[in-house]
Amino acid sequence: MEEREKKRLAPHVKYIVKNAIKGHVVLIVAIVAAAVTCFFVPPDGEYADYFDLQTLSCLFCTLAVVSALKRRRFFEWLAVKIVTAFKNMRRVTFALVFVTYFGSMVMANDMALVTFLPLGWFVLSSCGKTKYTAFVFVMQNVAANLGGMLTPFGNPQNLYLYSYYSINAGEFFKIMAIPFAVAFVLIAVTCLFVKPEPIELQTTPQPAPPLWRMILYFALFILSVMIVFRVFPYWIGLIVVTAALLITEPKSFLLVDYGLLLTFCAFFVFSGNLSRIPAVRDALGSLIALSPLLVGTATCQVISNVPSAVLLSRFTTDYRHLLIAVNIGGLGTPVSSLASLITLGEYRKREYGKTLRYLGLFSLINFSYLGILIGSSYLTDLLF
Repeated sequence: MEEREKKRLAPHVKYIVKNAIKGHVVLIVAIVAAAVTCFFVPPDGEYADYFDLQTLSCLFCTLAVVSALKRRRFFEWLAVKIVTAFKNMRRVTFALVFVTYFGSMVMANDMALVTFLPLGWFVLSSCGKTKYTAFVFVMQNVAANLGGMLTPFGNPQNLYLYSYYSINAGEFFKIMAIPFAVAFVLIAVTCLFVKPEPIELQTTPQPAPPLWRMILYFALFILSVMIVFRVFPYWIGLIVVTAALLITEPKSFLLVDYGLLLTFCAFFVFSGNLSRIPAVRDALGSLIALSPLLVGTATCQVISNVPSAVLLSRFTTDYRHLLIAVNIGGLGTPVSSLASLITLGEYRKREYGKTLRYLGLFSLINFSYLGILIGSSYLTDLLF
């Protein structure tokens, strides 16, 4: 009897394990990488200095508040309101892509995609335009990766570098303004290729979230942003945000992306240990000195943009080019950012058997954008 029960449960266990691995690829890689370096630098008292508590606290507060807003379906309500105002496919594409673009500025890229990709599919399927799914998903992915580059809290790697280098807010905006503007133009021009076919959206009206909750959660979000800008110590914001959400929206903590927080912790250990291995420190220091922009962008293609930011920050003081590199470096291969893996997973779930078509379009748009953004960065250096 027990043997029969084991055979019955085996496929379910394999399915759960498989999905857990697929959903946390970057985290698993980060933990393995950190574990390997521990053999070369055994754990000691210096490990405690690896962790940037301000970055982790800011990230947790932002993710928690966004989770509360998501639980009240605020972003879905807002996005549906925006999308239903448009009457043709081109305008709808603009709406879906740019709600993701600007949404990533406050939600971070992975949260923006988790929120708005299902909305994109819902809109396309409800008006019989699923043939545009690959294009819309690729453009939403690009928008999520590039939209958050303007703000310190828009992308996780921004939050880390902003804190690690103690960058002034004005300087941060100045560094990222031109890449952000170039990205905006590229996305807008690409969306013009969609034909302005008339469509009818058959959407289910979404009730407006309770006003008092929205006021409270936006106040908590502003509080989280103030931590980023170092208006007051991070631990004050951490206590206030945690206490407020425990009282008003305790289930929001179940939606927080703890995998992202653990990924940061693992890569803090990984990069901290590498910086203490003389041979590695000298090799990486010499390599990134040649071109932080190119080396940073290339590293993202292999180990993703967040770990690249944590790792390379230990070996260069040129935060300007590194900051640009780990933002535009989210374009390129599907592993260059966690957001790209999320989009690929969503597409495969919606359009099974069409992955190669998606990857072809994904590569064409991503690498084209990446080349233009790298070129614009060098041109900016020459002009200014």
